Amino acid sequence: MTYEQFTERLFVEAGKAGIAPAEVYYAERDSIKVSTHKQALETFAVASTAGLSFRGMVNGRMGYASTEALDEGAIAMLVRGVSESASLVEDEDVQEIFSGSPAYASVETYAPGLDALPAAAHIDAAVALERDALSRDPLVTESDYNQTAYLKSRVSIRNSFGLSLSHQDNLRYQFLSVVARRGDRTCDGAALGIGRGTTLDMDKELAEAVDHAVRMLDATPIPSGKIAAVFRKDAMTDLLDCFSGAFSAEAAQKGLSLLKGREGEAIAADCVTLIDDPLMPGGFVSSPFDAEGVATYTKEVIGGGKLHTLLHNLKTARVDGVQSTGNAAKLSYSAPVRVAPANFYFAPGEDSLEALLASMGDGLLITQLEGLHSGANGVSGDFSLPAKGFVVSGGKIGRAVEQVTVAGNFFTLLKDIVAIGNDLFFGPGGGAGSPSVWVKEVSVAGE
Repeated sequence: MTYEQFTERLFVEAGKAGIAPAEVYYAERDSIKVSTHKQALETFAVASTAGLSFRGMVNGRMGYASTEALDEGAIAMLVRGVSESASLVEDEDVQEIFSGSPAYASVETYAPGLDALPAAAHIDAAVALERDALSRDPLVTESDYNQTAYLKSRVSIRNSFGLSLSHQDNLRYQFLSVVARRGDRTCDGAALGIGRGTTLDMDKELAEAVDHAVRMLDATPIPSGKIAAVFRKDAMTDLLDCFSGAFSAEAAQKGLSLLKGREGEAIAADCVTLIDDPLMPGGFVSSPFDAEGVATYTKEVIGGGKLHTLLHNLKTARVDGVQSTGNAAKLSYSAPVRVAPANFYFAPGEDSLEALLASMGDGLLITQLEGLHSGANGVSGDFSLPAKGFVVSGGKIGRAVEQVTVAGNFFTLLKDIVAIGNDLFFGPGGGAGSPSVWVKEVSVAGE
């Protein structure tokens, strides 16, 4: 039975059982993941998953059920599951199935050419990437992790109001961690490439990874104190991703965000614009609709330093008396709806990283932050994180730095931003991104 046939039959049987309105959320995902070690295939994994969640109103209460099968037996099970779960619901919050937005934008995130790549091409790409990295410096002796992957997904939403939406996406990525060795000392560097081309040009990323690993062999701590700093694009992306939950209206309504009720306030430096863009051309998590079928749109969460909006789904928008921002999300087809950003990033400025460092003069270039899940408090904004980087003297990158801890507060940091670079970068999940960012000062615990 096809998805379309299944949903038509499901809505008919649901109507007979008094379930109305009703909604189907369907998600499928295919992946090929290849890892190599010492330029030989280590693992090769092909996976395909698909599932459907069904929800509907029964006597004013919402019931839920899910399945991975699309057959007659599943239809009966879903109808029974929704009816039974609705009878057990004690949540008094108003629930809603969305009838549809007036219009939906067009966003292309699917490259048919990627589907045609044979499995051998992914293996060859992984081996070639590792070989290239190991040829760049004699001190780089091995790769401790090398993975190439192809991911394809499709999400469809249909409901008894007649709404029918579908969006598909695919991409490939390559991630390589290289190890530089001198005597008993080892240091690593990482390169990431994401795109929808049949090949990924990672020359620049490899060069940076190898240079970082080699230079870190000479890294030492620096004295403790407060110091001006530039967070390199990847480090700042990790920091934004860690604290992105503060911009969720869901978190605010639960008392888990200091941004609750602060719309219209200046919460950052004037140069800061923070964008949520589900319609970004080529974005890694772009989609014309969210997990509730609400049309997505590009929005400034922070503009000119002022907080314009928090991110909403239908439930949080109803509580605050506003419109949904199209930020409903699901971790999987059977997961509950939550709030999440999509292509969430600081708008780039005009200066290169080199120009930022030249303007800063003396300070610290932070290239790597560790322990983000244990050393950062998403509610208070406080962080204390092991870090690596380089001393900056006279605007030039100097000696490497390690065994230091960088501490501060994310909300204070937003106000202390001096300038933002032009080197926008998105991390592995694609949800958060940032250029390099110069801040007035951070606290460093070192020697």
